This record gives sequence, C-alpha cells and structure tokens, in this order.
Amino acid sequence: MGYVLVTGANGFIGERLCRDLLAAGHDVRGARRAGHAGGPVGVDYKTVADIDAATDWRALLRDVDSVAHTAARVHVLRETAADPLAAFRRVNVEGSLTLARQAAAAGVKRFVFLSSIGAIPFATGATPPHQQRQPYQQSKWEAEQALRALCDGLAMQLVVLRPPLVYGAGAPGNFGRLVRAVAKGLPLPLGGIDNRRSFIYVGNLSAAVLRCLEHPGAAGRVFSVSDGEAVSTPELARRIGDSMHRPARVFWAPPGLLALALRLSGRRETVERLFGSLVVDNSEIAARLDWRPPFSLDAGLREALASEKSD
Repeated sequence: MGYVLVTGANGFIGERLCRDLLAAGHDVRGARRAGHAGGPVGVDYKTVADIDAATDWRALLRDVDSVAHTAARVHVLRETAADPLAAFRRVNVEGSLTLARQAAAAGVKRFVFLSSIGAIPFATGATPPHQQRQPYQQSKWEAEQALRALCDGLAMQLVVLRPPLVYGAGAPGNFGRLVRAVAKGLPLPLGGIDNRRSFIYVGNLSAAVLRCLEHPGAAGRVFSVSDGEAVSTPELARRIGDSMHRPARVFWAPPGLLALALRLSGRRETVERLFGSLVVDNSEIAARLDWRPPFSLDAGLREALASEKSD
C-alpha cells in the first residue's frame, strides 16, 4: 500500500490528520512549506513551494495512492491583496487543479478535497448578497467544479468534504478570538442573538477524511460534515466557558445595535458568523459511509480547551 499525501501537513487540520492516519496504520507523506519543522514522528515530510498553477508535485506524488488536500488560502483577517478573489483562485482553484492533474498522471487512486460549507449557496444558486462578497467560499465552489470536470472519466476518484467552522486547540480565526475573550473574562454582548450554527471539531473532521480515504462508497461523492449538534452563539460561548471551568460573561445587548456597530467597523463577515444560522446535516455521510462523529460538541470542546482550563 502506498502513501497518503497530506497537503498542508503543518497546518491546524493537516497536522491532526497526519497523526490520525499514522494511528490507523497508513504510511503518510506530508507536504509543508519551507521553514516549518516538528509534527508527528513517522511522517515523510517534503517541502513544497507556493501552491498555484506552476507548482511541481511530481516528486511528492511518487508511491502515493491517495491525496488529502487540506492546504488552502483561507480567510484573511487583514487582506492586502489588490484582488482578493484572484488571490484565492490562484491557490484554491488553480493550485488544487494542478495538484489533481499531476496526481492522476502519477496513478493516484483517490483525491479527497477539503472544501467549505460556504460553497453550498453557490451550488444552489441561492447565494445571498453577503455571500457574494466572500471570495474564499467562491473559490472553493469553483475548485469543486473544476475538480469534478477534471476527474470525470479518469480512474482517480474525487471525494469532496464541506465542513463548517473547524475548531480545536490553537484554532485560528473567530473561534480562537472567542476562546481568548472567555478566558480573559471579557463581557460578551451576545445574549440577544437567537441563531443555530453547526461546527466541527478537528478530530471529527480528521475522522471524516480518513473514512473518505478508505471507504469504497465515498468515490465521486460530496459530503457535508459537522459535530451533529447546532447551538446558538451565546450557547457556544457558555459551553466554551464550561469546558475551561470559567464563567462566560454573556450579557444581553440590542442585537441590531451590535450588528450595526460591527458593520460600521468593516466586519460584515463577523455579523453573519455571529448572527446567522447554519445547520449542517450529516445524514448523507451517515447513510453512505456509516460515519458518525466520534466526538460530541462538548467532548470536542473539552479536548480543544484542555490547556485553557483554570487551576
């Protein structure tokens, strides 16, 4: 049996996936950027340059049976690109397509692509106005389409996974900011928010990727994945506090005023993530692959925040 190539092996998701693949008995090759060290012992690490249409993956693909493509240009908090959508496309669309072409030529049997639940509105044609201004999700949808067109008729099998926000120890982005706010005891004006959102613990996402690499029924499929429980934003803050043995200082504030303040400060995406609802259904992957998330939301939070607990 050949290697599983994990791109983004030094990243938040990729490193956890490498650990779980090793534990499951796979030979793992990890693609990571120059200058990164550490990571699970037993991974055959290789350095890769910038991911775009010109990346040469051939040396990394030798003796590889399957690819888990987790590397991507993700949400950028302080965007500096003159054309953000073009920057996302260069990595997430052109880079992914280049990797897939070379993987197919190298005889790779299965290619698991980590997309985003945010691709769904583009797939359905029901994209709301705020979503049209999110180039990350658009680039993931375009990558899905390009990969499907490439793999149609090829021996290499494509599997697409669409997770919502991924959390875990050291998670970047909004989850990390919320954890830090709760840990510092900062007052959080979230009590008036009434929504339902799904999340996924990085251990659950890694388990889903592993199942998609191994199960014959995954070939050619697109799966949405989550922890299987949706909670409101204030409830998430409270559960984060419970997991750290700290009270989350959530208080009621007029939701409209909070949303307006965030929009005026240029944080329109934050408004959607705090106030919007997004419930992810696991029924497709459960029915076809007999997959259930090994960690509940509370169990995932306990693992993710173990190092944050007070004495």
